[in-house]
Amino acid sequence: MSDKLVLAYSGGLDTSVAIKWLAEKYNMDVIALTIDIGGVKDLPAIKQKALKVGAVKALTLDARKLFVDEFIFPALRANAIYEGQYPLATALGRPLIAQLLVEVARKEGAVAISHGSTGKGNDQVRFDVSTAALAPELKIVAPAREWGMTREQTIAYAQKHGITVPITVASPYSIDENLWGRSIECGVLEDPWVEPPEEVFNWTKSPAAAPDKPAYVEIGFEHGIPVSLNSEELDGVKLIMQLNELAGKHGVGRVDHVESRLVGIKSREIYESPAAAVLFRAHQALEAMTLSHHQLRFNQTVSSEFSDIVYNGLWFTPLRRDLSTYLENAQRYVTGTVRMKLFKGTCTVVGRKSPFSLYDYSLATYDKGDVFDQSTSIGFIHIWGLPTRIQARIQGEGKTSKKPRDKGSA
Repeated sequence: MSDKLVLAYSGGLDTSVAIKWLAEKYNMDVIALTIDIGGVKDLPAIKQKALKVGAVKALTLDARKLFVDEFIFPALRANAIYEGQYPLATALGRPLIAQLLVEVARKEGAVAISHGSTGKGNDQVRFDVSTAALAPELKIVAPAREWGMTREQTIAYAQKHGITVPITVASPYSIDENLWGRSIECGVLEDPWVEPPEEVFNWTKSPAAAPDKPAYVEIGFEHGIPVSLNSEELDGVKLIMQLNELAGKHGVGRVDHVESRLVGIKSREIYESPAAAVLFRAHQALEAMTLSHHQLRFNQTVSSEFSDIVYNGLWFTPLRRDLSTYLENAQRYVTGTVRMKLFKGTCTVVGRKSPFSLYDYSLATYDKGDVFDQSTSIGFIHIWGLPTRIQARIQGEGKTSKKPRDKGSA
């Protein structure tokens, strides 16, 4: 009786080829596990395809709600955007997939899990480190890291064995998508000087072809989590899906990023993340209204650290859990509504309100009703500027000091 292995199966090129390759190379019974976190179009068809290619069992899971509640929204609270551009869609999905791979492997009595990551990407780290944190006893097999085939050779292998894949040499893009975003790489995109052709985009209209009339949307938040669109309460999955469609229609959410991979190389990536682009902007606007200057400044450090943790595959670590606990508390007053304007590739904050707003009209206004006592500014500025004046008087520009003489010199 052969040992069992659970493969994270997407139905794409690498994982489809992997079923056949694993059976030949390792003589293991492959259980294909397809997890829907927003990027799976036809679960029954993918299941049948896995069985046809050679899997002994094909399982499917709808994990969209789990993905939103336990991964996307914690990252939104942290304003987690890697290198200021990438909303971390794929990076957030990998630890969840690893978690479910481990759960199924234990239930099925498997000795190993497998994924389709290559040896030069980030996903291998996310899968392997997450699995090691959750189930160090399980073996990890990454066929694309072992088989030594180029992309063209992998396509040829699929054709040789009658494996149908949605990739050809003429259209070689590698695509990953889930609720939080869509990533595209390979092909002409590997030249960072080449403008991405329109064919690579699927979720977003070209800004030039977007409607000439802007759209407005009001997003309601409770404790840093979006809960409604235009006053209609929605669960996280529906809210993100509706916002992806609306913002994508207006060309919002395209990212062209040359990013720093964990393995040490630069990579040109194209992303589409309409809902993420709008929600991050709205969330930051609400934070600016409800958090103090010192909280906002400290949260920038937290955001940077949280983003790196997610990108680098360290979700299942004490530090990530500790930061999430801090953010849970720090977001307790981030409640209110933000109005966004979507127009030809841009999303702009045009209104915000909150029952916990720190904005005080009577202090901010220059018109009638101003209660700010401007006469107190003189004393404040005097004390605030005291260190500057002292340093300028003693060490100011044009004043020099002699270099101390070396006592050992003649």
